[in-house]
Order: sequence, then structure tokens, then C-alpha cells
Amino acid sequence: MTAPHQTHLTAEYDSAAQARAIERSIRPEIDDIEGDRTTARLGRDGQRVELTVAATDLVALRAGINTWLTLRGVAEDALVGRK
Repeated sequence: MTAPHQTHLTAEYDSAAQARAIERSIRPEIDDIEGDRTTARLGRDGQRVELTVAATDLVALRAGINTWLTLRGVAEDALVGRK
């Protein structure tokens, strides 16, 4: 897939342990959600979780961004609920 459109999303957490929990929560979705028009890459560097969404067109990019922000939000809500 040629993906001329992309965005890079970064979230920083209070601790590396929190960032690791968020990353582990959404990592399984990386291979399950990718389609013909979008891809996503996930990484973590200490307290930061970085997500890059790439797409063949802007409509697919918007949909991909919405999907990944929602998944990250659910993971964050679940983490807060554990405290």
C-alpha cells in the first residue's frame, strides 16, 4: 500500500509503567485492524507512546485516527479504573 497521508500521535504518561500498560493494551490491535487503505505503527519510548497512522486517502486517515484515538482512550480509562 502506498500511503501518502500520515499523522504521528504521541502521548506522554506519568510513568514508564503506565506507558507500557497502554502500549500492551493496544498492540494486539495493530495487525487486526489494518486494512487495504490504512496502516498503523506503535512504539514506546519510556513514558511516551507513539502511534503513526498512514492512509491512502484523507477519509481513510481520518477514520484511522478516530479508531486509534478511541482505542487509546479506552486503554487509558481502563488504566485509571485500576488505580
